[in-house]
Amino acid sequence: MLALLLGGLWLADRLFPLPLPADDQARVVLAEDGTPLWRFADRDGVWRYPVRPEQVSPYYLEALLTYEDRWFRQHPGINPVALARAAWQNLAGGRVVSGGSTLSMQVARLLEPHGRDLPGKARQLWRTLQLEWHLSKDEILALYLDRAPFGGTLQGVAAASWSYLGKPPSQLTRAEAALLAVLPQAPSRLRPDRHPERARAARDKVLRRLGAFAVWPAQQVGEALEEPIFLAPRREPSLAPLLARRLNRPGSPPLIRTTLDAGLQLRLEDLLLGWRARLPERTSAAILVVEHPGMAVRAYLGSVDVGDDARFGHVDMVRALRSPGSTLKPFLYGLALDAGLIHSESLLQDVPRHYGDYRPGNFAAGFSGAVAASEALATSLNLPAVQLLEAYGPRRFAGELRAAGLPIHLPALAEPSLALILGGGGTRLESLVAGYSAFARGGLAARPRLRPEEALRERRLLSPGAAWIVRRILAGQARPEGESQGGTDPRSSLAWKTGTSYGFRDAWALGVGPRHLIGVWIGRPDGTPVPGQFGLASAAPLLHQVHALLVERDRQRGIAAPAQVRPPEVGVAAVCWPLGQPMARDDANCRRQRFAWTLDGTVPPTLPAADQPLGSGLLETFWVNARGRRVAPGCPGAEARQLALWPAPLEPWLPRRERRAARLPAADADCPPPADLPAAPLSIVGVREGERLRRPPGSGEPLRLSLSTLGGSGQRWWFVDGRPVGEAGADASFSHAFAPGRHQLGVLDESGRTARLEFVVEP
Repeated sequence: MLALLLGGLWLADRLFPLPLPADDQARVVLAEDGTPLWRFADRDGVWRYPVRPEQVSPYYLEALLTYEDRWFRQHPGINPVALARAAWQNLAGGRVVSGGSTLSMQVARLLEPHGRDLPGKARQLWRTLQLEWHLSKDEILALYLDRAPFGGTLQGVAAASWSYLGKPPSQLTRAEAALLAVLPQAPSRLRPDRHPERARAARDKVLRRLGAFAVWPAQQVGEALEEPIFLAPRREPSLAPLLARRLNRPGSPPLIRTTLDAGLQLRLEDLLLGWRARLPERTSAAILVVEHPGMAVRAYLGSVDVGDDARFGHVDMVRALRSPGSTLKPFLYGLALDAGLIHSESLLQDVPRHYGDYRPGNFAAGFSGAVAASEALATSLNLPAVQLLEAYGPRRFAGELRAAGLPIHLPALAEPSLALILGGGGTRLESLVAGYSAFARGGLAARPRLRPEEALRERRLLSPGAAWIVRRILAGQARPEGESQGGTDPRSSLAWKTGTSYGFRDAWALGVGPRHLIGVWIGRPDGTPVPGQFGLASAAPLLHQVHALLVERDRQRGIAAPAQVRPPEVGVAAVCWPLGQPMARDDANCRRQRFAWTLDGTVPPTLPAADQPLGSGLLETFWVNARGRRVAPGCPGAEARQLALWPAPLEPWLPRRERRAARLPAADADCPPPADLPAAPLSIVGVREGERLRRPPGSGEPLRLSLSTLGGSGQRWWFVDGRPVGEAGADASFSHAFAPGRHQLGVLDESGRTARLEFVVEP
C-alpha cells in the first residue's frame, strides 16, 4: 500500500511538474558595487533583483521568519499546528483572522496563483510538498526573497530595498527590516510611499512580536519603534541605458554586473544633460571614462538623452563608426619615434604640399614653416603629420594600429593612403580610448572592460619610452630643459588631443589623466555637418570638465595618482637645426639649438620630404678661396667647406639672413663656381607682403582679388589661411574673395616650390 502511494506521488510529480520560474527576460544591470543601473521588466512589467539569503541582512531574515514562519526550518512545508490555530481563530472570529500559511506555502502560491476555494488550497498543498521534495530550505527561501510582492511593479526584497530605501538589502536596519518583512502581506495597502501611517503601524506590529519572542533585545526594539518611516527619493534604475541595452543579450543572467561607478555615471549624465542647451539642434554627445590601470569602464554615456528622438538619443555613439579626424596623430608620432625617424624636436615642414590629386591643408590659419615634431603634434598641424606618414608608410601605420586592437575601417577595396592621418577612415570612440591607453600603460594598448569577469586583453603598440614622450607632449610638457631624473607630479595633469572630421561632422577630445582615460565625441549621429562644431571648441571643454570632476573625486577620497617615472631608455640631447644633430652651440651650422627627448641614445637627422633625397638641400659642399669667395673646385687655393642649409620649401618662411642666398658666400668673379641652374623663384603678384587693403566704401561684400605668379613651373595650387582653395595653370590668374581680417596667402607649384605672404583686409 505504501509503495503504491509513493508510486502515485512520483507519477503525479512527473505529470504535473513543479512550475519553477523560467527565464522571463527580467534583467537588472548593476554597477560594480551592486547599485541597479537599469532594469528590463518581464512581460507583465515587473522587475526584480535576485539575491541569495546570505546577501540579505540577518535582521530581515530574523524579522521575516519570526513573523511569517517561526518553524520554517523544521516543518515539511505544512505546519499542522499553525493551520489548526488559524482555523480555530477564523471560526471563533467569524472572519479571516490568520492564514496559517507557511513560507513554503506562500512560495507555492507565488509560483502558481490559485483561488481561495478548496481545489485551489489543494493545489497549493500539493505544490508545497513538491517544493520541499525538490528544493532545499535555502532555495525555497531564495524564491521568496526574489518573488514576494512589494507593491506596484516591484518583486523581491532587493528591488524593494533599492526602490524604497535606496540601499542594498544587506544594509537594512532593524526598523527597515521589519517594514520590508510585513509589506508582502498587503503590498498595495501598506505601500510606505503612499500610506506611511499604515506601513508604520504594520512595521511596529512586527517589531513588537520580535520583542515578545526575545528575538531582538527590548532596547533595540524600543529604538526601532521610535524610528520614523524614512524613504529615499523614489528613482527607478535609469542609468547607462545604452550600455544596458548592449549587454542585455539572449542568455544573459538575471543580474548583469558591470564595472561602472554608479555615482560617477549619475554625475556625468546630469552634466551632459546640462550641456544639451549648448549643443545645436539634433546634435548628440558621448562620453567614455575608463580607469586605465585595469581598463575598467567607470562611465558610459552613449548619447545626451536616450529619450530625445530629435537628437537620435537611441543611437549609441560609443560604438558608432565615425571619422577620427586628427586623433590618430599621437600614434603616428609614437611609432615614428620607435622607428628612429624622429626625436621630439625633429625639424618638420609645415608648408603647402601636393601628392598627386591630394592637397592637404591645415585646420588653423596659415602655415608655420619650420616646426618641431613636438610643436606639430601639440598644435595638430596637418602637413607635418602627412610628411611623417609619407615616411612611415600608410599601410604600415594602419597595420600597426590594427594589430594593437585599433582597426581603421576604409571603403571597400580602398588601400590606406596619406589621408588616413587626417581622418580618412572610420573608427569608434571605444577603440580610440583603447588606443590612447597605450600612453598611460607603458605602450600597451588594452580593450576597455565592461564586465568584472572580462579578462584584461592588451597588446604592444609603442615602446614605454615613446609612449611616455608622446604623453608629455600632449600634456604640454614637451621641453626637457631642467627635467630631473625622478618622477613628475601628475596629480592634475591631463594629456589630451582633439580632432575634427571633414565637414565638421565629428568633434573629438581624448584625454589621458592620472588614473583615467576620457573619450568625448560630439556631432550628429546621422552624419550631417555641424558648422562651427570642432574638437577644440566643442569637445575639449567637456573633456576638461570631466577631468576636473575625476581629479576632485580622487582628492576627496584620498586616492593618490601614480607617478609618471621616466623610462630608462628616454634621454635628453641638445640638437641643432637644420640638421637635427648634436653639435657645439658655437658651430656655424648650429642655427637653432633645441633640447630633445630621445630613445636609446639615438638622434635621427632631419627627416627629408619624399621629394628631397637624404642630405639634399641640407648639407651642401662648396669651395672657397683665400678671400672667402666661392670658387670652382679646381681653382688655385680652393678649400672645401660644408654648410647646413634649410630645406628649400621652407625658404618663404625663413628670415632673409637664413635663406640660401644669404648664407652662401658670394661667387668669385675670376674663378667662378659652376653655374647653379635653379628655376626662377616663385612669387605672388596681386598683393604685397604686409599690405593693408580696404573694401570699396559701402560694400558689405568680401574683397575679391585677382592673383597670379611669376617664376616657378607647372600647375599652381593656392592656399588661404592654411586651406586649399583652388588651382590654376602656370599663366592663369586666380580669383578669391577675402573676408575682413589677417590672411596668409600661399602658392605651390609642381616642382614643390612655395611662396607666401601675409596681408590684412580692413573692415
